[in-house]
Amino acid sequence: SRHPARPYTLDYIKAICGNSFLELHGDRNIKDDKAMIAGLGKVKYQTFMFVGTQKGYNTVTRKYRNFGMANPEGYRKALRVMKSAEKFNIPIVCLIDTPGAYPGQEAEERGQGEAIARNIFNMLSIKVPIITIIIGEGASGGALGIGIGDRILMLENTWYSVISPESCSSILWRSWDYKEKAAEALKLTPQDMKKNKLIDKIIKEPLGGAHQNREKVFNTVKNEILESFKELKAISISSLLKKRSDRYISMGVFSD
Repeated sequence: SRHPARPYTLDYIKAICGNSFLELHGDRNIKDDKAMIAGLGKVKYQTFMFVGTQKGYNTVTRKYRNFGMANPEGYRKALRVMKSAEKFNIPIVCLIDTPGAYPGQEAEERGQGEAIARNIFNMLSIKVPIITIIIGEGASGGALGIGIGDRILMLENTWYSVISPESCSSILWRSWDYKEKAAEALKLTPQDMKKNKLIDKIIKEPLGGAHQNREKVFNTVKNEILESFKELKAISISSLLKKRSDRYISMGVFSD
């Protein structure tokens, strides 16, 4: 999931949408967060609003993209474009690949927790289909801030968890040396997530990972988006919202 040659959000968008992608910028409040990508793009004859976290390819672009860690204005930009998508009845596709939301002091001062919480709250009631795909790392609230959806898909070699294994290890054992043990306990693999009914489907990758055959992965993800949308558009909005809400309310609930 962390291989530097893996395709990132913009790679998927450009491959799937071609020249039709129109990027939208800014949260209309502070600035444009370069770690959060948002914009309109066509997949075949259907327009989608794409939202996703973007990492860099080298030292310069990693710094420019803040290593894929969004600030509060990134989440506010994401919510702004999602509200626009709702207004014009455009389905939403969220692509997640982030080590987490930016944990810096300035991000907290500008309301990082509030921005993520507001996104989660609002995404539960947005009246268009939302398709969420984890294409790399899906860490913490940074991922969940754009992770609410009607269809949750994970690529085969990705992970999705409330906390990264390294952070979990440093909290519980005061050392990163137990990250493998933490990862096993967190049940963060696509297989674990599917078994616990937290996602809907695992998308197969080429042998060796997504970076070994990019075109095949792009085509597979494109087909999954279209297939998911075909299923979701047949469901009434009221039923869609109820199912979306029920999915997250039921998480973590169990009986002996």
